[in-house]
Amino acid sequence: MITVEKIGGTSMSRFEDVLRNIIHYPGDKEFRYGRVFVVSAYGGITNKLLEDKRTKAPGIYTLFIRQEDYVSAIDRMLDELKQLNEQFRPLGLEVEKANAFLTKRIEMLKIYLHSMDKVISSGYVDKYNIFLAAREMLASLGEAHSAFNTVNILQNNGIRAVLVDLTGFHDPSNSTIDERIRKCFANVDYENNIVVATGYTRGIEGIMREFDRGYSEITFSKIAVLLKAEEAVIHKEFHLSSADPKIVGLENCVIVGNTNYDVADQLADVGMEAIHPKASKPLERAGINLRIKNTFDPFHPGTLITRDYVGKQSKIEIISGSDKVAVIDIHDASMVGQAGFDLRIMEIFMKYNLSYIMKATNANSISLVVWEDGLQQELIEELQQAFEAVTVKDVAVVCLIGTNIAQPGVLAKAATVLAENGVNIHCVSQSLRQVNIQFVIERDLYAKAVICLNDALCCHKC
Repeated sequence: MITVEKIGGTSMSRFEDVLRNIIHYPGDKEFRYGRVFVVSAYGGITNKLLEDKRTKAPGIYTLFIRQEDYVSAIDRMLDELKQLNEQFRPLGLEVEKANAFLTKRIEMLKIYLHSMDKVISSGYVDKYNIFLAAREMLASLGEAHSAFNTVNILQNNGIRAVLVDLTGFHDPSNSTIDERIRKCFANVDYENNIVVATGYTRGIEGIMREFDRGYSEITFSKIAVLLKAEEAVIHKEFHLSSADPKIVGLENCVIVGNTNYDVADQLADVGMEAIHPKASKPLERAGINLRIKNTFDPFHPGTLITRDYVGKQSKIEIISGSDKVAVIDIHDASMVGQAGFDLRIMEIFMKYNLSYIMKATNANSISLVVWEDGLQQELIEELQQAFEAVTVKDVAVVCLIGTNIAQPGVLAKAATVLAENGVNIHCVSQSLRQVNIQFVIERDLYAKAVICLNDALCCHKC
């Protein structure tokens, strides 16, 4: 039985828990070989290499493209990573070896970035592609660091461990992502070892160009499909639960035991990713089940995501959503009865690379919910020139998601719960497949809506 397992950055930073709860020690009942671990960078490191994912605070990449002092930032990063290495000495890390690996990699990185800087300053090249290459190179450092450390620690704990470095840092060949993974795993004895692979994979198409910060899950998915894994596992710092415990309180959450890939897609669409949607599709097509586990609750089986699961009882499994969205309402009297009217809207959306989360229509209006950080003033102005009236409003969207919610009364009960708690519904959407009911509400009422819906509906019979 081969399993392919991804370990997230927060978990990696608490590596003693990873050793004890995920990998285990030789002699433990749970320990076995035949496992491939795809590791993320330690928590917060990729933010410092690129930019903070949440706050957008600049990282080394941002300094590089601004032509600011990125070299000093790299030197500070090296010192910080060496201090991080020291924390793992009690677990068995040979700190001197780890520091030597890190220093060599970072010195080469500085040389490459300096060369790129010189080429850009010549004015003869397109900066865009060079910036993308720099972003890829910087991203790879975090996973190379954590993967090297992991193998070193495992070997010093008596575990047969092999490093598969997919970053291609010194490889001059031009391989695609898939080709590199196949080549690097071709001669690996993954049945009789613990294999540790970098979450970053270098390819000519650029894994970050295609998937940006979701790249480690793409690597994980591709490896699982290549090796025909019995099961794919993602270890996170939390359970997949009925609602966000930060909003409703941990004591009011129910862990989701089983669900399907359709539900995983619904979650990803509103930013609550169990797995990146472009990573889940290959697993789903290959018939590989995905398990989401909490690193810090090792005895719980977690959430099993399969292709065909449908709950036996009709119930809401998850309350999710976001308060980082806006609704664009387009009103035009000429819309009624006109075939393909919304194609004109979609052409403008495509021009600005904007997709929507939800759509609601009537005879003369179309309302589209989009991520607020994707809105551009130029897009709004173009819509205003093309149509009679365009209204943009900051809102929240709250979603009722489940594998089996298609029964009378679910929508009515949810709407009643919101009304009784003073939450007005601006738009509502539910497709024929009935796995997700979406409500657009006032932004400042998002947390209140999640709490009351979770209390009234989630994980109970509808």
